[in-house]
Amino acid sequence: MHFLDQAKIFVRSGGGGPGAVSFRREKFMEYGGPDGGNGGKGGDIIFEAVPGLNTLIDFRYTQHFRAPRGSGGAGANRTGPGGRDLVIRVPVGTQVLSEDKETVLADFTRPGQREVFLRGGDGGRGNASYKTSTNRAPRQHGTGWPGDEAWVWLRLKLLADAGLVGLPNAGKSTFINAVTNANAKVGDYAFTTTRPQLGVVSHKQREFVIADIPGLIEGAAEGAGIGDRFLGHIERCRVLLHLIDSHVDDPVAAYRIVRGELENYGADLAEKPEVIALNKADLLDEELTAALIAELEAESGAKVLPLSGATGQGLEAVLDRLIAAIGPAEMHAQDTGDDEGSREWSPI
Repeated sequence: MHFLDQAKIFVRSGGGGPGAVSFRREKFMEYGGPDGGNGGKGGDIIFEAVPGLNTLIDFRYTQHFRAPRGSGGAGANRTGPGGRDLVIRVPVGTQVLSEDKETVLADFTRPGQREVFLRGGDGGRGNASYKTSTNRAPRQHGTGWPGDEAWVWLRLKLLADAGLVGLPNAGKSTFINAVTNANAKVGDYAFTTTRPQLGVVSHKQREFVIADIPGLIEGAAEGAGIGDRFLGHIERCRVLLHLIDSHVDDPVAAYRIVRGELENYGADLAEKPEVIALNKADLLDEELTAALIAELEAESGAKVLPLSGATGQGLEAVLDRLIAAIGPAEMHAQDTGDDEGSREWSPI
């Protein structure tokens, strides 16, 4: 399945149905009168968050969503049927943004969350409602209120417990393949990962979701490389796993670059708990590994763990640290709504 985390769509709620102009005409009834019913209300545009999906690819092919309008009123004071609400189903973690992408109009963080985005127009009044003591045979009626319409952007921010960050070729894809059932592409060149990857880690009777985003380079927060676009996917992570390639010329400088991009991006990314690991440590001797770890600990002020995603060295210790930083499973299930039932996904 292709990954798509942004989509622009058009939505329109239904207009209200017109009121009826009708007069009572019955045999043996001496006095008639207006009996036109009101029109029905137009359908609402409703967004609903559903679990089990992590892409907006379906909105590439279906971009216009229009709710039906209400039906007209009828004689005998009959109100017209209302238009059916149109429910647009989106993945959990989706934000609805204004057309200029400046304002968040709705944010869906829980499975089953529903929001009425555009309300349908009210139905028009029938001529019976215009009857007065001086206007006993009114012929005026309401045509119904129009619905609302808008172009909006859908932006998906993946919900994960832990997020992988680091420079290109830091070994993030190798790590996520080693600890989850993901099948991320691994290659000996920069930007092997071009889209976020999700995987589920099972460790010591705990399960948590980890997200791998494309590597960051200096200036990513200003648009350099491709990582700046995907930093939004780790905004909601509880903890960041910062992987540092032990074979770069200066691991401390590599650490500073990524930390600088997190701070420049904002959204409190730099304030999140961070687990730091020196990756590819299996190719170094113990003395050099200890020296690099000491330099990184002096720079970061935190404990640095040796790691090798290829051989599995240090995986247990890193996963233990991630679980401790994520927190109790009960609290996480309550925050994310994992106890909600799942349903099959479709856009509408």
